[in-house]
Amino acid sequence: MQTAARPTIEEIYCQLIPLRQLRLIVPRTCVAEVIRYTAPEQPWPSPGWFRGFVPWGNLRVPFVSFEELCGRQSAEAGGRTRIAIFNAMSGRLDSGYFGVITEGFPQLVRVNRDVMRLDERQAWPADGPVICQVRMINEYPLIPDLERVETLLHGLLDRGEQRLN
Repeated sequence: MQTAARPTIEEIYCQLIPLRQLRLIVPRTCVAEVIRYTAPEQPWPSPGWFRGFVPWGNLRVPFVSFEELCGRQSAEAGGRTRIAIFNAMSGRLDSGYFGVITEGFPQLVRVNRDVMRLDERQAWPADGPVICQVRMINEYPLIPDLERVETLLHGLLDRGEQRLN
């Protein structure tokens, strides 16, 4: 019995997510929705990168400042500030989602081998939230380690819940 060869994916649709100083690039399916920024519920003292919880539908979604996770300064919330709601893939987060604070709306882009190259000018820590940085024409977005972000959030939320009990 002969099986058909799997088609090669030549390009994918991604979202270019604007932060204050950086940009992230993720596959389109990672982002469930982009919502207006609302003041977070902060139930316990926590690191600056954890902004608290934001209501989304009937859920309480934890959200972070990705730039602060990278050791950079994050902007104060303003008129362009939004929260990108990501689908959690690891199963560690009770809500099934987490948010990342953004400065505007993501931009849909098509990515293929011809437009994206690895950029090695800056080294990122192996245990950090960045897999690598790429060059796309005149942009230098980061490819985030979303599983690492979920792991950090899970650990923080576990410790925070233990404090409340």
